[in-house]
Amino acid sequence: MSNKILLVGNPNVGKSVVFSRLTGVGVISSNYAGTTIEIARGSLKIGEEKYEVIDVPGTYSLDPSSKAEEVAVELLKEGNLIINVLDSTNLERNLNLTLQLIKKNIPMLLILNFWDETKHKGISIDYKKLEEIIKIPVIPVCAITGEGVNEIINRVKDAKTSVYNFNFEENWKIVGELVDSVQKLSHKHHTFSDRLSEITIHPVTGIPAALLILFFTFIIVRFIGEGLVTRVLDPLFNLYYHPFILKLFSSLQPEFLKQILIGKTGVVMESFGLLTTAVYIPVVIVFPYILAFYLVLSFLEDFGYLPRVAVIFDNIFHRLGLHGYSSIPVMLGLGCKVPALLATRILESEREKVITTVLILMSAPCMPQTAMIFSLGAKYGVHAIFMIFFILFVIAVVTSLILNLFLKGDAPELFVEIPPYRVPRIATLLNKLWFRTKGFFSEAVPMIIAGVFIINIMDIIGFTGLIAVWIGRPVAYLLNLPENIVSVMLMGFLRKDVSIALLAPLGLNAKQFIVSSIFLVLYLPCIASFFTLLKEMGAKVTFKITFVILTIAFCTAFILNRLL
Repeated sequence: MSNKILLVGNPNVGKSVVFSRLTGVGVISSNYAGTTIEIARGSLKIGEEKYEVIDVPGTYSLDPSSKAEEVAVELLKEGNLIINVLDSTNLERNLNLTLQLIKKNIPMLLILNFWDETKHKGISIDYKKLEEIIKIPVIPVCAITGEGVNEIINRVKDAKTSVYNFNFEENWKIVGELVDSVQKLSHKHHTFSDRLSEITIHPVTGIPAALLILFFTFIIVRFIGEGLVTRVLDPLFNLYYHPFILKLFSSLQPEFLKQILIGKTGVVMESFGLLTTAVYIPVVIVFPYILAFYLVLSFLEDFGYLPRVAVIFDNIFHRLGLHGYSSIPVMLGLGCKVPALLATRILESEREKVITTVLILMSAPCMPQTAMIFSLGAKYGVHAIFMIFFILFVIAVVTSLILNLFLKGDAPELFVEIPPYRVPRIATLLNKLWFRTKGFFSEAVPMIIAGVFIINIMDIIGFTGLIAVWIGRPVAYLLNLPENIVSVMLMGFLRKDVSIALLAPLGLNAKQFIVSSIFLVLYLPCIASFFTLLKEMGAKVTFKITFVILTIAFCTAFILNRLL
């Protein structure tokens, strides 16, 4: 496909929504060659002409100051047509990039997105006059509703290089003159969203607001996730799917093939079968929380809250060698580690990803495991539960500080535009939810299935039993825990919350419950997280992180056993 359309603009100008409107569902996401920056490519057909549409990473300037901006500049060499998307409520900032693009002498269209919001903000833009001055087509658009998108398609063939002459060294002066000539402002009183924006971005009120939003996020995710598990997916699996599969393959020969498909036992979480455990883990255990978290995440993203979270927590995360955007994967990790690990793609360097991953895996249990710790820990008192979470938090922070000292590199500065709050559109939310869940099933689920298959083979040849004897029993002895903890550890690799639940019949005292809970939270990521991490970070980094966490888990539990 020789015709390439590049969607170029500042961050948070709605490029992704314009991209979705132009390309529909035929989208391919991949990392740009030699980087971890993800770009989306889709196709658009206009008459007999076919175009490849590329969603270029957001950039403020063609003089790059980050990896994403470097990729944006490189992509300009590929395109033969630019659609420059601007936030029409912030014309001055956006036009600076437009003037830089004009100097590239590539045919262009100018898109004034968020056109509907200009009326609410008292902004009047004479877009026809702007078109006359800069001598390229200018189209007002509201991408969320689809208003103006057809005109983009109709005017693609009108795209042209601008003959607008200006002195590039006086770029900002030219921008100011342009804005003065085409834009008029009228006085407008502060709206509710304006006041809400001030509350959620101010350091004094922003952090309590973030914690409150995080709390309600947990409530919503737990309600949706647990509801789907207990009332829909688990009953469907255990009442219909599982019995049908067992009956269908119960007489299958040879026995080895039967064990591969449905396992050695009818207990789903002990069978390791490709059609039993490998289906139950991603579909019944992980997917409901993935769906719930992506729904909430998409809402917060479209509402405009996520950039505020990044800014609010930037100072704190800077001390750990990260910037504020690392707070988003860490926040996701409090619900489920899989979407959190997938979310590390927004980070630029491997160093940031490693430290953030350690924070994700160590700072707190996932949502189902947290629920079980609260449930079983109630009989030991609030202080026991508090101690578990406090110790996990301290360990995660200390480990991240140490990694920050030893891993080379600097914490990047955070440059992020704070968008106005906008009411999300249901259709857009559902579209994002579809793409993200589709990505989970196409990327993470195959890795989980592969992991279950490997464990099944190890179990069939008796290797897992040897691991239990060589590692499990010494651990149980050194940590002063019952020997039954070995089977709990093996189960914990498959399902973290079940591993905590299996502590109930062991008759542990308060000290043993604290030690075993912290160890089971830390010692290994669950199978879904492990194989997601393997895909995202590669085998070498994954095993290094796993070894570090396992070592810290054992040392922490051993020290706690001696101190408490």
